[in-house]
Parts: sequence; C-alpha cells; structure tokens
Amino acid sequence: MSKETTQSKWDSVKRYKLKKMLNELSKISGHGTELVTVYIPPRRPIFDVISQLRDEAGTASNIKSDLTRTHVQDALSRTIEYLKLYKTTPENGLVIFCGALSTGKGLGTEKIEIFPVIPPKPVQIQLYRCDDHFWIDHIKDMLKDDRVIAILALDTQEAGLGVLTGDRWEAIDDLTSGVAGKHRQGGQSARRFERLRENDLNEFYHRVADRAQTIFVDQYKVKGIIVGGPGPTKENFLREEYLDYRLQNNVISTLDTSYSGEEGVREIVDKINDQGIMSEYRLMEEKKLVKRFMSEVHSESGLGIYGLMDIVKALQSGAVDLVIVTDDVSVVRITTTCKKCGYSSEKFIDKSKVFAEKQEIISDPCKSCQGLDYETTEQDIVDYLEELTTMTGSRIEVISGKTEEGMQLSSLGKIGAILRFRTKNITS
Repeated sequence: MSKETTQSKWDSVKRYKLKKMLNELSKISGHGTELVTVYIPPRRPIFDVISQLRDEAGTASNIKSDLTRTHVQDALSRTIEYLKLYKTTPENGLVIFCGALSTGKGLGTEKIEIFPVIPPKPVQIQLYRCDDHFWIDHIKDMLKDDRVIAILALDTQEAGLGVLTGDRWEAIDDLTSGVAGKHRQGGQSARRFERLRENDLNEFYHRVADRAQTIFVDQYKVKGIIVGGPGPTKENFLREEYLDYRLQNNVISTLDTSYSGEEGVREIVDKINDQGIMSEYRLMEEKKLVKRFMSEVHSESGLGIYGLMDIVKALQSGAVDLVIVTDDVSVVRITTTCKKCGYSSEKFIDKSKVFAEKQEIISDPCKSCQGLDYETTEQDIVDYLEELTTMTGSRIEVISGKTEEGMQLSSLGKIGAILRFRTKNITS
C-alpha cells in the first residue's frame, strides 16, 4: 500500500474511530476523582512517566474513600503495565485514558478499562490528571484542521466571503455594493458620474477589505486567500492593495468565475478542486471520491453500487475497489451465537434500536436447536467494513456527512462502493 493511501486511511478511518472514542469518553464520569488521563510528549522517556505514575500511586494511598483509592491505584497500575510495552515514546507521543467504568451492576462492580491513543499530531503538553472526567480537550484540538484558507468572490456589485477547512467549506458573509452600472443616469455629465461611481466603488472595496480582516485575520487566522470573480474587478482590487497586508501577501491564486457573492464562493471551491489547487485538503479529496462514485452510479458500467447488503456481498466476493461511508452513519452489526449449538446469525440495524433488538433476539428460540442461551456482540459498521476491506485489499474512506458530497451519499443510504468488476448477483 502506498504512503499516500496509508495517510488517507489515517485521515478518514482512524480519525472517525478517534472521534467516536472521544465522544464516548466525554460521557463517562467517575464517582470521585478516579479517572486517569496521561499526555506524553514525543521526547519524554517512557521510564520517566512510569516513575511519575508510581509516585502518584503512592500519593493515592492517602485518599480517604476506600472505593476511590482502589480505583485510582488500579487505574495507575494498569497504565504503568501498558507503558511497559513501549521501549521508546511514539513519534507523535502517547495519550492514555484509564479508569473504573460502570458495568451496570451497581457501585463497587466497576471494571478498569484503558484507552490508549497514538494521536494524529505531536502532543504539545505533558499532563497527568486524576479527575471525575477524562481530559479530552487537548486531543480534540488536535483533530481540528488548522489549515484554513480564505475565499473571496467579488465584482463591482457583490462580494462573497467564505472559508475552506480540511473537510468542509462555508460561506460566511455576502456584501452588496449599491454601485451604479457603467451607464450614467440622466442629467449627469459623464465625468461627474464616473467620479461618483469610483467613490462608491472605493468605499465598497474598503468595506470588503475591513470585513475580510475581521473574518479571515481576526476570527479564523487563515493561512492564505484565493480571490475570484467575473471580469477584471479582482485584479483591480488586489493591485490597489485594499486587503490587509497579511492577506495581500498570502494570495494563493486568482480565478475567473461566472458569479460573485455566495455562488462565487461555491464556484471557486469547485474550480480549485478541478484544477488541483489545494489538493492536499480533505474536502478536495472527498469531492473527487464522491464525484467518481456518482459518475459510476449513473454510468452503464454498473460499477457504482449502494445498499448495505449488496456492498457487503460484493466485499465478501472481492469485487470492491473502494467503499465510501459518511461519518454520521448510525448502523450497527449485531452477531448472535447460540451457546448450545454454535448457530450464528447477523443483523444490521440502527444504533437507536440495538437494545430492543437484543431483547427480541434473546426471547426467540434458536432456529437450529431451540435453545435460549445466546451470546450477542455489536460492532460499528465502519469497523466491520474496514475488516472486510483489509481482507480483500480494497480501500475504505470515511467522509463528512455535513458537506454537499456527504449529503449526496446520505441520499443513497450513507454507504456506497465502487467495484473492480461487475458481478451478476449484485444489483444496486
């Protein structure tokens, strides 16, 4: 597998899993200050961290509550044992969440669970906390794409301001000029009319520049700006240097568009995708993925399919090249195994129906032996699809469900696939 593909899988699948884990951790609360969080920066020696945690375990012996003291010491012991698996600190550092989680059977029956994370970016802090919640804010910040690009689409009548981040774009504001057209109104000399028009344009350009500074510099701290619009207005605007110097000196590209305003912002996003500008941005990659998928769906080749069961069958037969799924998919795979005869079955249902489905399963006799003793497991659909793609050498990409592309895929069930070859028993 190429380095580019491996990085892509990290960006989509691993980020999806990490976000899911952080969401689950955010809902956990301890009975006391018993939940352990450890952030280890890249260059900190593992033995140094272990030594610190042993000291903390000694200090924890002073905790008055027997239950809290036991939970803290057990969590620290589990963390230390895990750290012993590492000879050196990973390149990006290490983050560990460990604590006593409820088993649903009452106080005192909690189970020590550990959640280790090798983060997507280098850990910038050295942190140990023992609290009634896990400290997840620092790692959540790592998932934010700090590469924000400004988009300005203007002509003499209108200006649209938007931003492009890693997996989405947004139109922020739209300004109108009120500037008269080039044809002078009755009773005005050509020179006077042109002078008034130039004054109005100058005032409009200053308003655009002021708003651009507020949004792009003060609010978003963008890394660069792309300016587009119909006609020569954009070039005139840049040549006269109305923009704040921090934007003026970081113009990435100028593009000709048919529209200004919000529609112009949208058109610029499409153009930078088609022309390969900012190709490293996740949004651009997602647009290409969905465009390719939709093209296959609407072509006569039959290589674009949707519908979960058809995609699973295609994966199992090795026919899939690429699976695309939105990050807001809410499907769970439930596997049921009879403990008496080993008969197993699977169902794919919405997460909101998991509890009711399990209750229904355990109340029905086994189809093979009529037994009622089952073992049930549930698995996130992305985890299951990743397993299948790994087995068959295909790819899986998780895209944002909030973008236009994500909404396109959502209309087809939030999961789609592109086949390597057409198989007769698969229909979409």
